[in-house]
Amino acid sequence: MNTQDTKRILETALLCAGEPLTLKTLAHMFDDAVGPDTLRHLLADLQDEWGQRGIELVSVASGWRFQSRPQLKPYLDKLRPEKPPRYARATLETLAIIAYKQPVTRGDIEDIRGVTVNSLTIKQLADRGWVEVIGHRETVGRPALLATTRQFLDDLGLASLTELPEIADDSLGQALEAGPLLALAEEDANPSPTAVAQEGDDGNAQNI
Repeated sequence: MNTQDTKRILETALLCAGEPLTLKTLAHMFDDAVGPDTLRHLLADLQDEWGQRGIELVSVASGWRFQSRPQLKPYLDKLRPEKPPRYARATLETLAIIAYKQPVTRGDIEDIRGVTVNSLTIKQLADRGWVEVIGHRETVGRPALLATTRQFLDDLGLASLTELPEIADDSLGQALEAGPLLALAEEDANPSPTAVAQEGDDGNAQNI
């Protein structure tokens, strides 16, 4: 099989896939006859070839995928009659703390925010697939340790946590003013429409 045929197969698989594909999955299509370095080279070629189009090939936490370019989002949003839900600032502040300080306990979050964190806020983030329990702190009560998930990175189009914008240690609120988390403050970053209610610190869900 020549290079062009291999690249065509990669392109087709990525365009048809409903989720990001890892290098291991892509290599499996060729019975591992195409090595990881060759795959990376061909994927880089595809990125260049799609460089002037409305769709781009990107590497996220779960693998490689094609996605629409961010600057085209306002036009694509008009194809959806319903307005995507927004997240309450309290929910986003909790998510930002987990993202930047992980792993953290609910008590850690409350110490940083200075207010009680409603259990429904954590549940909302967990149900959305952005937060998970990765263990327990060896202290009284063994509180759960919370961390972000690979899905969280995928939905923000990031390959790793190192791609989150840098902020001052004493100002996590900066994370909500710029960078990927700002998209969550404005609307659901996931391209699939999902019914999510806006939740305040009082735990009451407000549909918008």
